[in-house]
Amino acid sequence: MGELVLLRCVRAEKIKIRHSMVWLFFLIVPILPAIMGTGNYMMNREVLQSEWYSLWTQHTLFYSNFFYGPLIGIYCSYLWRLEHLNYNWNHCMTAPVPVECVFLSKLVQVFKMTLLTQLWTWFLYFLCGKYAGLPGLPPINMLFWLIRGACGGMAAASLQLVLSMKIRSFALPVGIGLAGSIGGLLLSNGGFGLFWPYSLMMLGMNANKYNDVLSSQLIRFALSCAVFVCLFSYMGIRILKRQDVKAA
Repeated sequence: MGELVLLRCVRAEKIKIRHSMVWLFFLIVPILPAIMGTGNYMMNREVLQSEWYSLWTQHTLFYSNFFYGPLIGIYCSYLWRLEHLNYNWNHCMTAPVPVECVFLSKLVQVFKMTLLTQLWTWFLYFLCGKYAGLPGLPPINMLFWLIRGACGGMAAASLQLVLSMKIRSFALPVGIGLAGSIGGLLLSNGGFGLFWPYSLMMLGMNANKYNDVLSSQLIRFALSCAVFVCLFSYMGIRILKRQDVKAA
């Protein structure tokens, strides 16, 4: 019965965003780091000589560090923004639906959007590579890195959902996503990436790296992602059960 209710909530979330402006962000935001990364690669080809791998380092240098986290923040802010407006929160909290399903349905929707974003990023990466004159197709392991990055992104998404639930401002959680990503870059460089949710996105994508930094740490990476998702989901559900967040 619970699974059926959750499925219905997921469908409701899908309907909410079907014709929303959030898809404009989905399309445009990943294009920006693709252009920046490709431009940087083409200006430094005498140094960056590993073709698709070199392009990957430049593409993910901008995407994972400055765009991916805020984009997840936009998705999460939009999903809760609908509840914070026009007394929709009151309708949501009085509906005969367990609060667990309310939160988890949004988490599922964010994961679907994040996974689609990663696939869109893969397509842009391929187009940029062909524009730059790279031969053949990108190595398939990079597609795996992007999917792994989507799993890492869920750790940050679960936290962003809690923030967007509590903060009625649309922009502030997005700014926190950017700050978290910059902090994640610093912590990753210091060897503490597995202990910070925003670092997991970068580690999963092997951002700005040629060799897979997680080749011997996949289990630890998966465990870290699972712990953060469970922890923040638990926090969000507890808040929904214990606190009322007033609608705007």
